[in-house]
Parts: sequence; structure tokens; C-alpha cells
Amino acid sequence: MSTPEFDSRKTVEVNGGIESVRNQIMGTAGGQVVQAGSVEEVHFHAVDRFSGRTDHDPLVPAQLPLRLRRFVGRDGELDALRGLRADSPDSPLLVVLSGPGGVGKTTLAVRWLQEMSGDFPGGSLYAELGGVNPEPASPGRTLGWFLESLGVPGQRIPAEPEHRAALFRSMTARSRLVVCLDNAASAAQVRVLLPSGSANVVVVTSRPRMTGLALDGAAFLDVEPLPEDDGLSVLEGFIGRERVAGEVEASRRLVRLCGGLPLAVSIVGARLAARPRRKLRDEARDLVDDQQRLALRVPGEEPVGAVFNASYAGLGPQAQRIYRVCSGHPGREFGVAVVAAAVRWSEADTVMVLTELVEASLLMETGDERYAFHDLVRAHARERAEAEDGVDVAVEATRRMVSWYVTRAVAADLVVHPLRTHVGPLYDVGAPQTGIFENERVAMSWFERERGNLLAVVDHAYSREWDDEAWQMCEALWGYFLRTRRYGDWIAIQSTGIASAVRCRNRRAEARLRSQLGFAYSKVGRFDDAIAENTRALWIGDEIGDQQARATALSQLGRATRGKGDLAGALAYHRRAQQACEGMGRRRGVALNRRRIGNILMEMGELDAAVAELQMAAEAMAELRDRIQHSRCLQFLGAAYQLAGRHDLAMATLGEALAAVSDAESPYYQAEVLAQLGEVAERHGDRAGAADAYHRAAALYEVVEDPKAAVMRSRSASLTET
Repeated sequence: MSTPEFDSRKTVEVNGGIESVRNQIMGTAGGQVVQAGSVEEVHFHAVDRFSGRTDHDPLVPAQLPLRLRRFVGRDGELDALRGLRADSPDSPLLVVLSGPGGVGKTTLAVRWLQEMSGDFPGGSLYAELGGVNPEPASPGRTLGWFLESLGVPGQRIPAEPEHRAALFRSMTARSRLVVCLDNAASAAQVRVLLPSGSANVVVVTSRPRMTGLALDGAAFLDVEPLPEDDGLSVLEGFIGRERVAGEVEASRRLVRLCGGLPLAVSIVGARLAARPRRKLRDEARDLVDDQQRLALRVPGEEPVGAVFNASYAGLGPQAQRIYRVCSGHPGREFGVAVVAAAVRWSEADTVMVLTELVEASLLMETGDERYAFHDLVRAHARERAEAEDGVDVAVEATRRMVSWYVTRAVAADLVVHPLRTHVGPLYDVGAPQTGIFENERVAMSWFERERGNLLAVVDHAYSREWDDEAWQMCEALWGYFLRTRRYGDWIAIQSTGIASAVRCRNRRAEARLRSQLGFAYSKVGRFDDAIAENTRALWIGDEIGDQQARATALSQLGRATRGKGDLAGALAYHRRAQQACEGMGRRRGVALNRRRIGNILMEMGELDAAVAELQMAAEAMAELRDRIQHSRCLQFLGAAYQLAGRHDLAMATLGEALAAVSDAESPYYQAEVLAQLGEVAERHGDRAGAADAYHRAAALYEVVEDPKAAVMRSRSASLTET
């Protein structure tokens, strides 16, 4: 097709001494034409196809931790880092800071990066890579976090790690940002997290030297323990200059006993600050006398165990117990309730003891009643738990935490997605637990806040062979997943859950999770994988006589087959699924398949049959009080009416669909209805009504970070132009 050509001319007419201007366009123009008497300047703002933001209002991550007020010394290291940047100000820079745990690598990295953050308009990214953990953070999961931070909606993040890496490189190709990769485990873990831009700065902190990164052009800097005078300055920051000056030799001795490690000196300083009358020489004497504790080592680390032991000994019995128990928490950050469940205390008593640990610098407070360990402190707490409680007792406390998360997830799922049939036994006793979450919004907020822990629970439960907890957590996350659509995480944990179900020989659970995995595969376009998983689930259902498993697998096979373009095959699967649900008396399952059959018939052009199916589906969902699905049925019914030329009925039906979902915590589904309303109005010449619907849809899509927001804004703007 040739490109249309047009001729734009301006003519000037003089009438009574007054000039008038007439603009003419001759020929054919594609798209819209704006006529103006005079144009001074034209600005174009690129719209990001993922986040919907323009380059006029970009998303700029700012993830570096807050700068510490007590930062002292490190002049030599800072000068070296500044020199590296000065040598190549417009080139990419990769720096590896290595040294023992607690030596202050992260603090130094953050100080330097924040110092020059004003030169990097792209912002800052930060990730804790868990290098000292048995299972460090996976690069794929970290890439998912980085992509979300750069504005990619969760549902648009690729599932495969290599695809995430490629997208991350593309998004950072022209960026100017700083990245801190903290506590790395290996060069391979780091390499895929490196941005591709030519002016980015990346700092990696690690206990071992990452010599493999020399192949990537890395510069290396060993971070040594603080000189004695700098250690004294750290101590002064906690207890004051006068107190240090009053016992100079004891102060120096304390710094030496701490090995010059800033973390260790800080713990001693916090202890002394809490006891203003305690002599520094007494503190030093305690550390020296306990030679066994001074010799305590975290494997591969400097001997800092003596400091942790001294702080631990200063705690009361309850705080010591909480300290030991928290070390077994599956994820990094935790709240009060899960700790209370592990020790079987009230939350009020638990928070008081956690506060004591924060004040003793043995826990970090990361948010409102949210806590985390420094890695070295957690290692010490874990060792204390095994030594004092025994491995079995420590493991049992962790299992109570895992069970707490699973039970809460079930309770939240019952609020978010109450009408689905379930396999997990906790759903049979979960109804009393629903009072924990007042409404859908509260339940979804809990899911979002605990997301990292819930994923960690699946992995931890699997590694401990707590298979029932692992697969039940996967089922309990279904409702949350439907609202957030983070397919990468979903595919990973479903695979783990399936392995657990297989290991404990729970065939019903295996079939359920295979269908859930197949759903995710269909959504990311992996239709063959979706068919394989659901074929297996169908075979299991046939073998064990589980009609619900059969019905679910058949419906999901219909979804995947439709995705491959086989509408007739998809229709057959959904009709078989509908028959299976009818045989079990599952009205909701029947209605869901009717809705999907109606969509397929509409796509095949059989509009009368489509309308009939969608009407029956909508009536059933209304009777079941499923607001979301009732609205979805009405939405598609409105679309069918529109295709059939019944405009008034289409508008009325879509209005009913919007009302059905307006008070639900479902901005995505509200946006879907409004987008459909906009299309119907636009087709019938109601430009103002269409523009308003598109505008409202854009605002709701933005809430869930759906890229359709940009499309809706564009449509609305085009209809309001004069």
C-alpha cells in the first residue's frame, strides 16, 4: 500500500486592509488532522507501552536505604571510589566491594551512591541477594522486582528468567541509574542483573571476592575493618564523647575486641547506651573473660560471635527466646503476628519483646511493627536456637510459622474468592478464620504485604518435605493471583507445589495444581504446555474418579485450545466441562463454562446462540451473588448485543455490569466494563460519552498498572480534540 500524499497550503486574503488566513489540505490524510491558525511550538511525549507513563512524568525508582547519621571514616575507600568514577564519567562502572560480614560494605556503598545520586536521573535500584543464605535470591525473581520498579506491570513481566533479563537490558539501554546489588552469592547471580546502559554505575557487595566479574570489567575494592580511631568515633556516636574520653583505654580495648567491625562496635555501643552507669572496662572484661564466645565464628567470617553473645546475654529470658525463634522465619522480613503464633503468646506481649530486641540492635525495624535480622545476627540467633533448644524444637517453631501463613492465606482467599471449590482440608475449617479480614481490600493488602514471605514458605516447606503445607499454600494463593497476574512467580511456585503433591501422593492436589499451572501457561501464550498440564490433570481425574478435577481440566483445555485458534475444539471442551459440572450440581461451574461458550460463539459469529448462553450465565451468577462473574457475563452480553446491532440494549446491559462490580475491590474488572462502554458509545457517535468512559477506564487501569491505561487515555484524548 502506498503512503497517501497531501498538499498543505496557506493563502492570505486581504479584505478591507485586514488579513485573513485560510489553511488548506489537499489530498488524502490518514488519521486525524488538527487545524490551527498559528502554531508556536509542538511537544511530543513518548508513552511507555508498559507503564502508560509519558517521558514527561516518568517513574523514577529511589530504592537506596537511608544514609546513616553515624557514618565515620572510610575516607580512603571513598576517595578510591570517587577516583574510579572520575576516570570514566560517561562509561559504565561496575565495582565490587568485598570483605567480612559486618565490616560496613553496604553502608559504604550506599554512602557513595547517594553522594552522586543527583547525577543519575534514572534513579536507583537496590536488591538484597541473600548471599549467606542456603538458597540465595534467584536472579529471575530479582529481575521481576527490578522490572516492576521501572514501571512494568506485574502481568506483563515475562515468566522465563532469560526473557526477564532481555527486557531489563532493553529498558536500561539508555538509562542513567545506579544499582546496588547487596550481599551477592556468585558472579553468575550478579551478571544477569547488570543494566546495559553506557552510563550506569553498579556496586556489588559480597563477602567473597567476585573475581569472576573481572571478565565483566569490574573494579575491586577490599573493605577492611575500621582503624581504631574510627571505631572510637562510632562508639562516641552511641554513648557520647565524654564517656569515651573518661575511659579511653577501655574504649580502645572494646574496639579491638570487636575486630574493628562497625556492626560489632555498634552493638556494644547500643548496649552501653541502654546502661549509662555501666563502666566500659566492665564491658570489655566480660568480652575478654568469655573466650569461648569470643571464638564463636559464623563460617568464613571474622570472630564477631563474642559481641552477639554479649548482647544476647544481656537480654531477658523472653527476649532470648523470641530472638532464637525468629531466626527460623522462612522469609527475611516478618510481622508480630507470625512470631506470636510461633511462641504462642499474645501479640501485645510479643511486640514488647521485639521492641527490646530492636533497642538492643539485634533486630532492624523495617516498617510499622515489621522486623528483619542483619544476616550475621540471624546466623548467631540460629546457632543459639540449635544449641539451646535443639534442632527439633527450632524446626517445630518454624513449622508453626509456616502453618500460620498457610492458615491466614486460606482465610484471605475465602474473602477474595469465596465461591470456588477447594481441595485443601483447611478450607473445611477456614470459615471461622474469615473474620480476620474485614473485607476484600484488607485481605488483598495482606497478600501484597506478605507476598515475599508466602513465596518463601512454599520453597521452605518443600525443602523440609512439609508437602501438605507447600501445596496448600499454592492453592490458597489462587484468588490473589487472579487479581495480580504475576505469572513468573505463579509458574515457579505451582511447579514446586506439584512436586510436593506428587511426593506426598495426593492425586487430587496434583490435579488441581496442574490445572492452575496450565491456566498461567495459557495466559503467557504457552498453549502446548497448558494442554500438557491439563491433559495430565484430566487423566488423574479419570483415574481417581474426581469429577471436579475433570471439569476443571476440561475447561482449561478449552482455554488453551481456543488460544491456539481451534474454536470448534475449544467449544467441545467447554461443553464437556459444562456437562461434568451439571452432573455434580456445580451451578457456578456450569455458568462459567456457559460464559466461555458464549464468548466462543460470539467469535464464531453465532450471535443468537451466544446471547442465549451469556444470558443464562449472567442469571446464574446473579443468583449465586458472584458480583465479579455476574459483571463479566453482562459485559460480554453487552458486546454480543452491540455486534447484533442492538445498541440501546447493549448500553443498558453494560450499565448493569458496571453497577454489579462498582462496589467490589476490582478496579481491573470495572475498567474492563468501562472500556466496553466506551467502544459502544463511540460506534454510535456519542463522542462525549465515549471519552468519559475511556477516561474513567484509564484511571482504573492505572491502579492495577495495566498497560491498557495508555490506550484508554489516547482514545479519550482523541475524542475531546476540537
